[in-house]
Amino acid sequence: MNRRICLHPRAALTKSALGLLAAMAVTGVPAPVASAEGDARSILKAMTDYLSRQENLALKFDADVEAVTPAVEKIQFSASGEVTMSRPNKFRISRTGGYADVELISDGSNVTVFDRGGNRFAQVPAVGSFDIVVDKLRNEALLEIPGADLFLSKPYEVLMAGVLEAKHLGRGVVGGVECEHLAFRNLDTDWQIWVEVGDRPLPCKYVITSKAVGAAPQYTLRLRDWKTGVSPAPDAFAFKPPEGASGVAITVLKDIDEIPAGVVPGGPK
Repeated sequence: MNRRICLHPRAALTKSALGLLAAMAVTGVPAPVASAEGDARSILKAMTDYLSRQENLALKFDADVEAVTPAVEKIQFSASGEVTMSRPNKFRISRTGGYADVELISDGSNVTVFDRGGNRFAQVPAVGSFDIVVDKLRNEALLEIPGADLFLSKPYEVLMAGVLEAKHLGRGVVGGVECEHLAFRNLDTDWQIWVEVGDRPLPCKYVITSKAVGAAPQYTLRLRDWKTGVSPAPDAFAFKPPEGASGVAITVLKDIDEIPAGVVPGGPK
């Protein structure tokens, strides 16, 4: 598996990460009754429009990713973190799990990948809009910004690309928040999103399942404690290496993934 900081986006899940994820299979359950496809699309559009209007935002997240061994044993790995973002291209993202403690920081000119557990950091140039930075990191550094698809300048177009079917399944509750429950189908993936009801249509949960990989690998991201319209601190996106920290090439940071190398038989080495 390629090295990734991968916390939810479909782009990462439809590549190498999907080979290590799996959802619990459910059989014999009738499909829920869904309302018109237009409802799902309009709710998603309202959510993405609201997000794209936010110049500054912050949130916390919890992520679950399940690995499948060659013996079809399912093992789940969990992590939590925080996101602070200031458009057009500044962000600070942390992810802490049982095997890695990582920060991804952009000051608008460079992106720093800081392995807090190993006290190592790497920096790569990343100039331009958030969309450009996301694309550059995905294609050139094999780094995935958590929740990137939700925070692009045109998230609706990205999320809806390739969608064959959309459903509004009704309402659910995520973390005590009442949400609209939406489900979408693509050729190779199914994905669901729960959107907060009311005048702050924020995503609360995002689940992506691959139909192209055995055992239907799945990734779940829960988003909470949203803050919008609050300006970040002046030094929110500055990186100051801690005492003793060593600068390394980005290729050296191979052991900071959500699924630790060597823990799952048949997984990343």
